[in-house]
Amino acid sequence: MGELRRYDIFADYFQFYLWDGRYHPDDLGVFTDEECARHVKIAPHAIVIMPIRNMTVPVALDLRDTAPAEPELTEWDHVVDVSLALPSGELELEGWQEEPIDRIAVAPGSYRVRLCLGGLDTLSEDGLDGDDHYRLTLWPAPEEPLVVWRQHLPSPDRS
Repeated sequence: MGELRRYDIFADYFQFYLWDGRYHPDDLGVFTDEECARHVKIAPHAIVIMPIRNMTVPVALDLRDTAPAEPELTEWDHVVDVSLALPSGELELEGWQEEPIDRIAVAPGSYRVRLCLGGLDTLSEDGLDGDDHYRLTLWPAPEEPLVVWRQHLPSPDRS
């Protein structure tokens, strides 16, 4: 691995997916308030990333052979680590009800994904524009519980 890929993803319904191309679920179930606050839903062989805009957002996918250092929490508004099983070795990045944006061959197995969200307090009043950005770092690792390194607390309502 060891590469950085960049995308502009239309986050329709405030979501896009990182999942196993053969084994992801057809139904992701109900999204809880806790999952929405974490900006991620975990499902078998899949994770749903929940950006703060229902628009096209910039996403970087950093594929690594080894675990990254602890995150620089001053650089990001929200940071979460989750596990993702990829039994087929077919990693897909996909928007809501779209064809895959990218298909990447990886070794079959278990991975960690670090979701870093930045610029979350830069949205315009109508929520359509902003400097929010997203980085997903993926590396081989045993399955572990979710870790919240930093929880974003939305700015108070400006109305």
